[in-house]
Amino acid sequence: MATLHRITPCLWFADQAEEAARFYTGIFPNSRITAITHYSAEGIEIHGRPAGSVMVVAFELDGHTFTALNGGPIFTFNEAVSLQVHCATQEEIDHYWEALGAGGDPQAQQCGWLKDRYGLSWQIVPNDMDALFADAESEGTRRAMRAMLGMKKLDLAALRDAHASASR
Repeated sequence: MATLHRITPCLWFADQAEEAARFYTGIFPNSRITAITHYSAEGIEIHGRPAGSVMVVAFELDGHTFTALNGGPIFTFNEAVSLQVHCATQEEIDHYWEALGAGGDPQAQQCGWLKDRYGLSWQIVPNDMDALFADAESEGTRRAMRAMLGMKKLDLAALRDAHASASR
């Protein structure tokens, strides 16, 4: 049985909840779909969804619980909410950038942000991102920021190099 977390993000899809959950669980380790529920004929005058169609998909991404809801085209994702993926290595950054960005919007890529094929925004960032930008007044932070602003997918070595070059 899945662990129930107190707070679980609910992602609203027009009708791609199951497809998206399968896509995401195929990318992250320790991930799985835990439940799929379907609309019934009850309340069809309110929800407008066909009886028997997928209503909610509960899933876990690397142990974190999520819900995907097929609620119709009323709402869409925007950049006001994004999911951060913290990565220890450039190989991890490359993996998640390529996997999540496949079929997404290449115009929405900047500074480690990307938009996936479902319109959901992700930030693919190094684990030490906070440390690189902790002191807004330091020359290292300013150099790292200049470097990052010129990137789409983050280059971990270049960011660390830019940060460290201030102390040389």
